[in-house]
Amino acid sequence: MKTYNSTNFFKHTFCEFHQINDFDLPTDKTYKSDSNSEYFYTEEGVYRKSNHWGRVANCRWKLIAKDKYKNQQTVVAYAKWIDFYPINSSEKNFFIAVDFNRKKVDLKPKNHSITAFLFTYSEASKRKKQIQHLFKNNKWTTFYSENSDDLTQKVIEQFINSNKTLVEIKRALKESNSF
Repeated sequence: MKTYNSTNFFKHTFCEFHQINDFDLPTDKTYKSDSNSEYFYTEEGVYRKSNHWGRVANCRWKLIAKDKYKNQQTVVAYAKWIDFYPINSSEKNFFIAVDFNRKKVDLKPKNHSITAFLFTYSEASKRKKQIQHLFKNNKWTTFYSENSDDLTQKVIEQFINSNKTLVEIKRALKESNSF
């Protein structure tokens, strides 16, 4: 696993920054980017003051906001160096979290307390889009005898816990339901 610090954290990484409400960056010790974001480095991590999150240059930096965040609102957030993950590697560092009640899907970096099926960033991103499509369009469920929501959940659970494609999962379900 790659070690991140102030010299390389901004190169093709994924990170979840956590909003900090009571921290002012020291103006004499910060780095200011071309996009006017400010950074203050510590041994353990980095503070970032910015009005844009999500896709940042070649990185994917998510803001975990304490309050409702509106785009272009300036926020200070913090991330530890150990919270940065490469997005352009073959390492399987990400899992897919699904909230079936709210029909929400999210990519999460692996952590030591969760034993989930892991994907590379690109694999996880592709699967996330496919799951979002499954939630929006359930016409495919009419070809099955099972309840639409139950079937969707069953397919998604298999999809996020294996290397199988959606086509393979749906085909196996169809074959198991045929008489």
